[in-house]
Amino acid sequence: MRIPLLMALSLCILSIATDIYIYFDLRRNFPRRPIVALTYGIFAVICWIFIAVCMLMPRRDSDSGILFQMWGIYSYLSILIPKTLFCLFSLIGQIPGLWKSKGVRLGLFAGLPVACLVFISMWWGAAVTRRQIEVVDVDVDVVSPRVPDAFDGYRIAQISDLHTGTWGDDTSFIQTLVDSVNALKPDVIFFTGDIVNRQSSELAPFLRTLSRLEAPDGVYSILGNHDYGDYVDWPSEADKRENLQLLKNWERQIGWHMLNNERTQLIRGNDTIQLIGVENWGEPPFYQYGHLIDAYPLSRDSVYNLNDNRFKILLTHNPEHWRREVTRISNIDLSLAGHTHAMQTVFRLGPWKWSPSALRYEQWGGLYEKQNPDGETLKIYVNIGAGEVGMPFRIGATPEITILTLRKKEI
Repeated sequence: MRIPLLMALSLCILSIATDIYIYFDLRRNFPRRPIVALTYGIFAVICWIFIAVCMLMPRRDSDSGILFQMWGIYSYLSILIPKTLFCLFSLIGQIPGLWKSKGVRLGLFAGLPVACLVFISMWWGAAVTRRQIEVVDVDVDVVSPRVPDAFDGYRIAQISDLHTGTWGDDTSFIQTLVDSVNALKPDVIFFTGDIVNRQSSELAPFLRTLSRLEAPDGVYSILGNHDYGDYVDWPSEADKRENLQLLKNWERQIGWHMLNNERTQLIRGNDTIQLIGVENWGEPPFYQYGHLIDAYPLSRDSVYNLNDNRFKILLTHNPEHWRREVTRISNIDLSLAGHTHAMQTVFRLGPWKWSPSALRYEQWGGLYEKQNPDGETLKIYVNIGAGEVGMPFRIGATPEITILTLRKKEI
């Protein structure tokens, strides 16, 4: 986990500015009790030292963990963000003082309650919401004669973005997740990438637990951007390749079927579904590993091609792949993705919901559809993941297990 220099400098400037403002605000409001401002000043210095330690370690070498840094930075931000909000309200309250004798104590009466609410929300998201598994049950009505009769009512369980390294050696959440998936009794289980944060060794404590995932048609997986080891400065390319191979070997050992730009078939009696899995289809700054055409030919001269009359399901980590390529060159009926996490924050009001990830991804969470150039309706479901990366919190964005039931509809 590396903190970019510009972000680090911005945090330092913001932290110093807010602490200076609050220090002098306390001196102004408590002129006869200088101990109040002094106590705050000491507290601020301790926080500066703490965040300096967190941001300087660990480095990106392959032996460094990230738990201390992750929780340390989150703890600091849970203080800095509320303080910044308090200062903003306080400054707004000073505006009337530009033409009146004095301003409004907006910081005390509005800024302080808002700051406390944000602080509580952040730690509720870290202590409670990140463990509150939600099962999302979706009927996927595929308006196409391509759906085989034997697969009408077929139940798919999708999980994504476990980021097991965020839990260290604590397997309790993953155990609960596995038990929850198995209790739903799906026909097949799909995992759509990012099983670790930085390196394959993070997966070791969870192998036995994840091996308990079971479904009649098995467990299929793909790689996400975090699974390749791209966020570690490896001693050599050979070490990096060995890290990735270890991940592949372990998933094979626990009984998962990984699809790396490959295809296979799900079989029910005489009926089949074409299952395609691509490696991570990266967008800057992520690397580009996914190649859909390698997994399933594009040429219409081939018996199997991306626009043939077979019902197809695609596993692709990044939903941008669906928007930018899949809907433009294929008739793949259903795609499943993850990656966005909904930025681990979702605001809800009745049926309405919004996430900051909507500012970057058109398809950030849930079921979407779009027509391809031939006028056929293609669908994608974006799972918002079960784990966290960077910061150990989920605010409104509960860890998700998706159950998708295929429903055949005739045109």
